[in-house]
Amino acid sequence: MQVTDFDDIPAIAQRWHAAGKGAVMATVVETWGSAPRPVGSQLAISGAGEIAGSVSGGCVEGAVVAEALEAVEEGGTRLLEFGVSDDEAFSVGLACGGRIRIMVEPVRDGALPPDLLEELVAARAARRQIAYVIDTADWMRRLERPPAHADRFRLDRSGFEDDARTFVAIHNPPLRMVVVGAVHIAQPLMQMARLAGYDAVLVDPRESFASESRFPRERLIHDWPDEALTAYGLDPRTAVVTLTHDPKLDDPAIEAALGSEVFYLGCLGSTRTHAKRVARLEERGFSGAQIARICAPVGLDIGARSPAEIAVAVLAEITQRLRKG
Repeated sequence: MQVTDFDDIPAIAQRWHAAGKGAVMATVVETWGSAPRPVGSQLAISGAGEIAGSVSGGCVEGAVVAEALEAVEEGGTRLLEFGVSDDEAFSVGLACGGRIRIMVEPVRDGALPPDLLEELVAARAARRQIAYVIDTADWMRRLERPPAHADRFRLDRSGFEDDARTFVAIHNPPLRMVVVGAVHIAQPLMQMARLAGYDAVLVDPRESFASESRFPRERLIHDWPDEALTAYGLDPRTAVVTLTHDPKLDDPAIEAALGSEVFYLGCLGSTRTHAKRVARLEERGFSGAQIARICAPVGLDIGARSPAEIAVAVLAEITQRLRKG
């Protein structure tokens, strides 16, 4: 199971703790059958009974909150297991019944250390990939960064390690996509990116192309691509797609992306167009290994013809690179 949504549950718990209310983090650590929330889902509970987030479809939240309020007073980490029978399953959204296991951690010394939570919240705010690792045998906790747990980060997959005692909670920044060039393909691609969970932006200094009438409800940046990408920030959770065919616009974006850790860089254009692009990049001093990171012609070869079909091919290739490496 995987968690793809990014919320501020750890930050909310930290604020409640800092305000003196007391705070507890509840995390789904295992599921069996048809569980309503995936592993890694979190619920924060304050000592005053306030809640944020979710660990189920509502069927066990009450019991988790009751345990959390006890943990605020008594301390100690708890592992809770809940099962839902087939007779009860339909009413709580479990199509075939299921079980979930939830870890309840009060924010306090001897449980979830406040300084560790603060470091976790800071890493998330800075868009740094970070894993919260806890040994459920001795309750020792630590934070780890890539390259540790590389497969889990790539798949957004929290869960127990093979030893069945070490739980790894993956905290990945939200996915982002930068589309350079307000051409026809960009219109369906921006919509598809949002549907797939990307925070997408469209970069094109030509305001007549990147207009709100052509791209309603989209985030538009009218700076030159190199300036826009530098200001926006590029990291391992960002994909960059260039669509203009114009070296004056595409090349600065490509060079900025090649100098970063973006997980995907795709460029529209024929094989001949890409050969010319490679020659220009070589003249600029880029190595063969760097240039090989470019996916060109952009998109999986599915025989796409229309702008919408090409957008499907592009998003499919981005997904393949994200999940399969």
